[in-house]
Amino acid sequence: MDKRHPSSFQQLEKLGEGTYATVFKGRNRQTGEFVALKEIHLDSEEGTPSTAIREISLMKELKHENIVSLHDVIHTENKLMLVFEYMDKDLKKYMDSRGDRGQLDPVTIKSFMYQLLRGIAFCHENRVLHRDLKPQNLLINNKGQLKLADFGLARAFGIPVNTFSNEVVTLWYRAPDVLLGSRTYNTSIDIWSAGCIMAEMYTGRPLFPGTTNEDQLQRIFRLMGTPSERSWPGISQFPEYKPNFHVYATQDLRLILPQIDALGLSLLSSMLQLRPEMRISAQQALQHPWFNDIAQTRQQQQINAQQMAAQQQAQAQMGGGYSMAQGVPNPSQSNPAPSSSSAMLHGTIQFGSLIFKNPFSFANAQSVLQDQTPMALPPTFQQPDAWTHPIDANLGSSAGPTVSPVANVSDVLQMNQPPPGTTGCPIDGMDGTASPCDYILPRGDEPSLPEGP
Repeated sequence: MDKRHPSSFQQLEKLGEGTYATVFKGRNRQTGEFVALKEIHLDSEEGTPSTAIREISLMKELKHENIVSLHDVIHTENKLMLVFEYMDKDLKKYMDSRGDRGQLDPVTIKSFMYQLLRGIAFCHENRVLHRDLKPQNLLINNKGQLKLADFGLARAFGIPVNTFSNEVVTLWYRAPDVLLGSRTYNTSIDIWSAGCIMAEMYTGRPLFPGTTNEDQLQRIFRLMGTPSERSWPGISQFPEYKPNFHVYATQDLRLILPQIDALGLSLLSSMLQLRPEMRISAQQALQHPWFNDIAQTRQQQQINAQQMAAQQQAQAQMGGGYSMAQGVPNPSQSNPAPSSSSAMLHGTIQFGSLIFKNPFSFANAQSVLQDQTPMALPPTFQQPDAWTHPIDANLGSSAGPTVSPVANVSDVLQMNQPPPGTTGCPIDGMDGTASPCDYILPRGDEPSLPEGP
């Protein structure tokens, strides 16, 4: 990366501010490109926040069309500036801008879920857990592209340790095994979060808007059923397990998601399994029949591109048409498959003019998806303003005894309403109406997390 100075970028407007950083919309003075500038204020005693080090070290490796790009890092005496690609809105603000209570149409939901799972699959294939997936951390541009952002809580897994902090993931999107105190979780925690996000896109409201750790578990059990040792062997060994959990029966997800089709319900059910080992993986989810129409469209786009390239090559050899020198793109060059990251990162990392101690190392990282064909806009996509894994659809396999059923649909809907006076997640220390660029703010407005893994 070229070494730059903060003056290389013009600050246009403040997008948000947190404890450790301020975020601006900016413009590259040389290229005119819009960017998001995250200025992290450095403490003379504490130095660079650990969240910034995590984010820089991981995003240096995670290059994918469904992950927000970190263009550069600029270091001065008293601040650190991260230069990100600019995105128009986060998913929460996109849903809030919709007239019908934030509900998205099925075609847009499928497009966003496919892109979300592609980004997750790439992270997991590269041995990275995001650990904070929520609508505010999913960015959308006016082309309908969705990208994962805010890797401040992310971390590499597999090396060097196998246990992690259980104070991760915003409460409403936190998996039940993490809520129960598990410190040996894996990629399945991101899948649970993705399932919660999928349901929220259908209804316009969070699926499990809890206020405390215990309340969050109760809300999950009221819908998914209370697990037992029989349905979830080993559950009683979790630190936060209570033998007197109220016993609820499993409810049919169609009660609160009447507009979802059978295949969509099948995919959602496979992501919202209480037992982590029963959850579908991101790569398996991408192969789910619900995405068949998207996969067929992408395959046809590839075939068309290959046929066009072959015709252009034949014309060039015959002396007609365009030659490569005249600017005909080579598909293998315009859409390169992500390469394996064969280099191991040891000791320090360098990003632009900045050198950090590197708390992570990556084994041979390889893209989970070789196809980099850009996603086409869904027919009903609304641009932002200004700008098979068969599992029982009723989830009965993970539930406990059929006791205390929810009486009717209105009861189910009522239990999923956020607490009075809130529109977001209390554990974040904010009302949910996050700043326009909450996705790139540090976690300073949330309860402090334990340092370390």
